[in-house]
Amino acid sequence: MTPSAAQPIQPASVTADSSARAAQLRAANINPRTGLATDYLNHFNEAVMLLEMIPDMPECAEDFLGWEPLSYAEHFTASNFKARDLAIDAYNTADIRVRTEFDNVTSAITSILAAVGAAMREATQDDTRTRLAEQASGWVKPLVMQAGGIINGDGAADVDYIMNH
Repeated sequence: MTPSAAQPIQPASVTADSSARAAQLRAANINPRTGLATDYLNHFNEAVMLLEMIPDMPECAEDFLGWEPLSYAEHFTASNFKARDLAIDAYNTADIRVRTEFDNVTSAITSILAAVGAAMREATQDDTRTRLAEQASGWVKPLVMQAGGIINGDGAADVDYIMNH
């Protein structure tokens, strides 16, 4: 069996539509293979930045406590991202395996940040808030990097997709 025999032949119009869609996604900084945009990670990077400021400026804990989790669609709906409707559509039509892997990681990030926020609201000492911030930052940063890998097509689901298409 030749490599070309393993691939179904697509009509020219489907290929042209796929190429045009991929170009449109690339121009909007959305990965055409995954349908995801790294812009969403800015939402989590903001929380991490605030956490990292708390040890030097304990008053930043209040800023962190004002941070609220947003879903992918909520983030883009509230953003000034030029192609926000395209980003939401691409997410909604992304391969379910890629999207599930991504959603699992971002749900973990959101859960950690929410739990740390709740603990910080209970804390009465700046030292406690500082320790919480340092621990949370250490937990969340690798997960944000993992989410970035999924967006950029470095996830296991993307490998499966490539192998099957």
